[in-house]
Amino acid sequence: MHIIHLKDAEKYEPERGWLRASVCSQGNVSIEYFVKPGKHSSPLHDHPQEQVCVVIKGKMLARSGDGKESILEPGDAAHFAPNEPHAVANAIDEESIGIDIFVPGRSFDFWLKRKT
Repeated sequence: MHIIHLKDAEKYEPERGWLRASVCSQGNVSIEYFVKPGKHSSPLHDHPQEQVCVVIKGKMLARSGDGKESILEPGDAAHFAPNEPHAVANAIDEESIGIDIFVPGRSFDFWLKRKT
């Protein structure tokens, strides 16, 4: 068993107010807790890992590369297939919180290394 407390997790902000924390970093799975400031959106992107994004607090808009969109509320999840272009936006003016699960695990510094 390996325990990671959020207060002790590795963290960074890819953009001001967009907090990401690594709460599991294994080869076969990685999990990132994130906080999005009001109306923040990740850029459209893709990666070779499958991803499940689960909303914990607030409302988020999941968007696919082909323009499909869906509002997610607490307890809702979006699955993105490997290499599927997508973006996740905070749909409200106050912060929203979620969990991203990646299979297999991805490098936690994805957003730091990503070229825009």
